[in-house]
Amino acid sequence: MKTRATLPVVILLATAAALTACDDGTSKADGKPDKASTAPSKQATAVAATSSADALAKATGIPPRPTGAARARLLRALAAAAPAAARYEDKVIDAARNQCSAINGGAQRLDHLASQRFTYKDATTTEAEGKQINQALKNTGFCIV
Repeated sequence: MKTRATLPVVILLATAAALTACDDGTSKADGKPDKASTAPSKQATAVAATSSADALAKATGIPPRPTGAARARLLRALAAAAPAAARYEDKVIDAARNQCSAINGGAQRLDHLASQRFTYKDATTTEAEGKQINQALKNTGFCIV
């Protein structure tokens, strides 16, 4: 019986000894870790997050958010295809980016997907308008990643 009781105690002591031998990352005499060497800068973290998000979007066929003249051209094309949906500019841009993912990914029933993506609380988009949206996205070159 003593063997069963002593084995867990020995394992516990060995684990405790191993953990206390580990370096805790302190480099100063006061025992506090050096913040400059242990924490990444906020700018480096933001750049890494942005670049990984951009890479993920590109890999999934989602184009970057359009700005300036490219945004205006895309909004005009989408307004011609689905006027009711185009009232919500930010939503229609997001829906267009997501629709590009479906187009670039070879999804089926693209017209139906567009009609669903571009339908909002008071703006219903038909499949015929969805077809026009898909054509507008292709004609403007917006979905080319």
